[in-house]
Order: sequence, then C-alpha cells, then structure tokens
Amino acid sequence: MLTNGKILAVIPARWGSTRFPGKPIVDILGKPMIQWVSEQALKANLINEVVIATDDKRIYDVVFGFGGKAIMTSSSHQSGTDRVAEIAKNVECDIVVNVQGDEPLIPSENIDLVIKPLLNSEDLFVSTLMIAIHSLPERLDPNICKVVVDNTGHALYFTRAPIPYNRDYSFVDKSKLVSATKANQIDLGYKHIGVYAYRKSFLLKFLNMKTTRLENMEKLEQLRILENGYSIKVVETKKNSIGVDQPNDIARVIKSMNDGS
Repeated sequence: MLTNGKILAVIPARWGSTRFPGKPIVDILGKPMIQWVSEQALKANLINEVVIATDDKRIYDVVFGFGGKAIMTSSSHQSGTDRVAEIAKNVECDIVVNVQGDEPLIPSENIDLVIKPLLNSEDLFVSTLMIAIHSLPERLDPNICKVVVDNTGHALYFTRAPIPYNRDYSFVDKSKLVSATKANQIDLGYKHIGVYAYRKSFLLKFLNMKTTRLENMEKLEQLRILENGYSIKVVETKKNSIGVDQPNDIARVIKSMNDGS
C-alpha cells in the first residue's frame, strides 16, 4: 500500500430530492435510510472515518440521534461531489470515498474494492466500480449508466445509452436473448456503480474544472474527468445493491433485507 494517510468516507445527503423529498431519513425496518448506509460504510476495513454531509437540519438531527457524525454544508451545491469536496477540504486525509446516500444495501466489500486501486498505484487519481448487466430492460434503461473500459480496466466512456453495440445480434428477438443470455453467449455490457474513491488533491482540482460538453449532454459528471484527459480506473464487482430513487423502491430494499436475513 502506498499511503499511510487517512481514508475518509463521505455520504452526501440532501433533503430536496425531486422524486422523493426527505428520503435520507425514511424509515426502513426501524432505522432511517442514512443510518443503514453509514453502518455499511463503517464495516469497510479500509475506512478510517465516516461523515454524512448534509444541507438540512432535519437530516443532521437524525444522524446525531443515532450517534453518527454529520457536518452541515452549503445548500448551493450542484452535485453530491461538490458536497463531498466541501467536507474533504477541511479534513486531513489522503483518499476520499463518495458513498451514495440512497443505497442502504451497499456492500462494505464494494467500498474496500473501490479504494484498493489507489492504494496499489500512485499514478491513479480516481476509481469506481461496474457490474455485469444480465437483463435487456436494464441495458436499455436510460436511468442506468453504462460504462465501457479498455484492456487495462480504465474507462473509455460512460453513457445512458445501451453500449457497446453488438452488430451481430438483434435485441428485438427477446426470446432469443433470454436463451443466449442463459448460455452466457451475449455480452450485455456493464452497469456503472456510482461509488468513487478520489485522491483528495485530485478531488479539489476536479471541482475547479469547468463543466464539459459530453457531461452536459449525458448529465454524468464523471465525463468531465475523461474530457479533461484524466483516466478513471473501473473495477468489476459481483455484488450489486439497490438504489432508492422513489418511494416504491423501499419495498424492494425491505424484501432484499428480509430475504438475506
């Protein structure tokens, strides 16, 4: 390992979600969602400290109530990354992990996995995760970000479109797709999992970069990194998690929790 410095996990949590206002404190089996996320982050072997970054006193009070650490941040941030960076700027650390606040089932192993590339190479500035896609609806869903990588595991592109395109196979014949997928004959590509590990120095530099053309088109801020000539290491994981984007996602999370107990 190349650093003896502190590794900080920051969980951005805002109140004003368009589709699900107040979702960080929604109750899931007796605990607020943000507590589930915090506890998963604390289980990661490589994390030294977990901080919840919020712009809302209601979230702050809930975190204080369950014994977590919360810090109030500006309400003018345009993204979760900006909120994470505000915390990192004032904390002595080497690596900062941005853990999504709406993934109560995030595997702690995934948090360790995203950190390891930065520990193994001083030439890397940012890393993230991907997982294989196994269904056509997931591949075609524009709300799911896809990623393609080169032979060394560095991102070539992130997009909402279904890539890579397989010229030799028509996705119109769904019955054939099911059969082929079961036989592992069709490559449906990879879904991006939005957990990031940054070197603190690069994270602060990233915030000073202007937004870019492809970033604005796709509404994917990680494209700003690629468009400015930096690389992103992408590690494959086998462990998925369920994001909570709207109220009906809670039932899916609870079912998964109950099935795993």
